[in-house]
Amino acid sequence: MLRRAFIAVVAALMTVVAPAFALDPFSQLQTRLDSLASRAPGSVAVAVRDLRTGQVAGYNAQASLPAASTIKVPVMVEVFKQMEDGTFTLGREVTLQNGDRDDGWGDLAAAPSGSHYTVRRLLWLMITQSDNTAANMLIRLVGRVHVNETMRALGLDHTALSDYIRSYGDIRSIRTTASDMAHLMALIAHGELVDEWSCGEMLEIMAGQQINTLLPEPLPSDVLIAHKTGSLHDTLNDVGVVYLHDAPYAIAVMTTRLPSLDSGRAFIHAVSSLAFKQISALAAQRADGTAPAAETATPIVRPAAAVTAPVWDQSAPKDVLDWQTVDD
Repeated sequence: MLRRAFIAVVAALMTVVAPAFALDPFSQLQTRLDSLASRAPGSVAVAVRDLRTGQVAGYNAQASLPAASTIKVPVMVEVFKQMEDGTFTLGREVTLQNGDRDDGWGDLAAAPSGSHYTVRRLLWLMITQSDNTAANMLIRLVGRVHVNETMRALGLDHTALSDYIRSYGDIRSIRTTASDMAHLMALIAHGELVDEWSCGEMLEIMAGQQINTLLPEPLPSDVLIAHKTGSLHDTLNDVGVVYLHDAPYAIAVMTTRLPSLDSGRAFIHAVSSLAFKQISALAAQRADGTAPAAETATPIVRPAAAVTAPVWDQSAPKDVLDWQTVDD
């Protein structure tokens, strides 16, 4: 009953006749987000950042909520940071230990202890399959403390990796905010973490995401999105970068204490659809001159923007960009 009622509210909100877009599509996005989120079940948080201007719309964006597997994006960032520092390369092999194992989702859930996997392969599995065992192997490699230190240095003061990642037990203490996640995605999209090559590679991995039932679901099939999902028994999250022409944006939607996962899924779909609609209107205004052309101090990086590895990783395989064909 509650799920049906919420979905009915979503449908009503999405069909309300809006004021003329020329008034300000981004302000309308904020108004509609407030209306939509205030009726959502459970606890929700949203942050949407225009990557051309830095303008942000959000709801409850500073609230600390369970990160679930979106915390794997900070882990990935730390891996690339330590590679730049010369600690290891993408070709470094990591041995699976008993303490790494999680029996949940992913190729490595049933892999035998003592198996060897490259950092490159572990990154792909951690993000695209949300493989917890791969994530734990990388956390052990780089150090949980270092992940948290890097997030603090980046200004993500409410993001904390408090333990290894498990599909069972209490992992609600692994926290973040929608604001932190949208900010992190914006830093990656602007090429401001590690170097531009690394950001392009991180986006390429996230663009290979295999779990596409949340933010991408209501978007046109030709729209590129690089994203990372997260879920618990009462939690659904998705964070990413949407490459809308002339108006790319970072988006983070978090839901928890849900009466059902279906209600969270419906909310994320509604927010994703709303953000795309309003920011599409903004892009149209920029194209026809009714809104000023946006300027950004840094470039917008697309997945796999570079064609060769940077100087610091010349020991990596020459086919370093071919993530999907790696077979350890």
